[in-house]
Amino acid sequence: MSTTKKIAGVALAAALGVTTLSACGGGDTKDKPAGASDAPKSKTVTLVSHDSFNVTDTVLKEFEQQSGYTVKVLKSGDAGAALNQEILTKGSPRGDVFFGVDNTLLSRALDNGIFTPYEAKGLAEVKPEYVLDKEHRVTPIDSGDICVNYDKAYFAEKKIAPPQTLDDLVKPEYKNLLVTENAATSSPGLGFLLASVGKYGEDGWKDYWSKLKANGVEVVDGWEQAYNERFSGSAGGKKAKGDRPLVVSYASSPPVEVLYGEPQPTEAPTGVSTGTCFRQIEFAGLLKGAKNEEGGKALVDFLVSKKFQEDMPLQMFVNPVTKDAALPELFTKHGVVVEKPENVTPETIAKNREQWVKAWTALVVK
Repeated sequence: MSTTKKIAGVALAAALGVTTLSACGGGDTKDKPAGASDAPKSKTVTLVSHDSFNVTDTVLKEFEQQSGYTVKVLKSGDAGAALNQEILTKGSPRGDVFFGVDNTLLSRALDNGIFTPYEAKGLAEVKPEYVLDKEHRVTPIDSGDICVNYDKAYFAEKKIAPPQTLDDLVKPEYKNLLVTENAATSSPGLGFLLASVGKYGEDGWKDYWSKLKANGVEVVDGWEQAYNERFSGSAGGKKAKGDRPLVVSYASSPPVEVLYGEPQPTEAPTGVSTGTCFRQIEFAGLLKGAKNEEGGKALVDFLVSKKFQEDMPLQMFVNPVTKDAALPELFTKHGVVVEKPENVTPETIAKNREQWVKAWTALVVK
């Protein structure tokens, strides 16, 4: 769940063992690292994120008032690009906390040692299935499902049942109907590739994509083009005269179509094929070498607080990961619950991601 998911919401609105460093103020100088000073502790804490981090102003201001810290958000492009910058500046980070690394890139971040372990206050409220790092170098913040979305009007008019599973997508009745994103350039595109790996295994996913290609799947560079230009069911796709009634997007896309519809519809115009999904989990971590480590810890605590968790869905169009956070009515009424998303472990992804993407590109794009 990376940047693209939140860009999806934003676009629709417009149209996934380190030593703790000592703080730099107060205390006995004999315990300070070399170069430390007696300067007062900073009251600014910097969050480095992908471009689509968002929070309601009043929620953020409440945290600032209660903690005494002023939050600076440094947005740094797509999640992958933002992570690359933190790896390049390892040990001398641009901020105190990084938000936005997901389970498709998690092992890369951990292997590069950019985070300081920290067990967040409130971690006990996080659902255990989301805690993928037992050393607490990262803290789960949100989750979301990459899924095929369908244009309800198209399938009603054609009197064809919309597909519900990955197996369905290779059937003749769905020939030339699906558009997906490039797995080499797009987070949802990669997630959809991983869904096929989770479903058919490392030995079977290529055969599946051969069938999908023969059934007329269209591949475009990114989500914006797929959803807002080629997909016939979205507000943007209708304006662009898109002719593909199936698109790889998110389970949260239908509620967003309702929220920003003009006029606002009583029912979502799009549906979700729940047997096609891959679950993304996004994390935040205290950056190794953070200038304001205490502020960074407070910020991580805030990100898993009930206040922030309940604010996220309508700000970033993702699901909370804590047990006590409630979803807004828009999500419960127009969204879907994906009971059994496909899964691939971060370790398996890290080991195979590059070769899978290369093989996918050779098979599907070239």
